[in-house]
Amino acid sequence: MSFDLSVWALEDGATPEDVRAAVDGCRQGRHVDRYPDPRVVAFYRAITASYPDRHPGPDSPWAVAPLHAAHDHVELNLHPTCADQVLLDIERLAGAHGLMLFDPQDGSVYPPPTRVTN
Repeated sequence: MSFDLSVWALEDGATPEDVRAAVDGCRQGRHVDRYPDPRVVAFYRAITASYPDRHPGPDSPWAVAPLHAAHDHVELNLHPTCADQVLLDIERLAGAHGLMLFDPQDGSVYPPPTRVTN
């Protein structure tokens, strides 16, 4: 069993209902053939730089690898025992790239955390 999350690149002003509708469409096989959103690409590159999904090692947080990446989202299937730091990194990177987080375990949607400026 895995703990799953996905990050979504939707238009500014997207609501949790918009995210859930996009998730539903994906689950039903409705996908738009278009170029990947640059936010999704940047997130994928950043998270896999820290936690590789190609030929992952024994301490990998990924229960399923490689990660599923589409033009507007990345699905993250995590081992339930993965370090809390992995979840913190996912949240931080989602916020840095303006992505919404979807938790399929309970249907929660989390907007990107507010960026902290120094």
